Amino acid sequence: MDANEKTLTLFTTRMRQMILQFKEMKTENADLCAKVEERDARIKELEAQLTQAHGDYESLKMAKMIEISDRDLEGAQKRLSKLIRDINKCITLLSEK
Repeated sequence: MDANEKTLTLFTTRMRQMILQFKEMKTENADLCAKVEERDARIKELEAQLTQAHGDYESLKMAKMIEISDRDLEGAQKRLSKLIRDINKCITLLSEK
């Protein structure tokens, strides 16, 4: 074999290696792109869950505020009823004298 044939054989071998490497890289790239798409979909799903959880939290917070207001209202009504009873007792005592 002369030098040209050796160079041509070496070039052909290197070219085949590069083609195989390119195919492997192309497959790896496709796999990585699929993983990125899966991760993006998962991120969107988690963001939706986070938004839902935030909305639920705000609703629960509002419900708790309303519940506290109802308790305050009931307490105020009880205190007012007691005051009315006390005033009625005082009026009864004053009217007896």
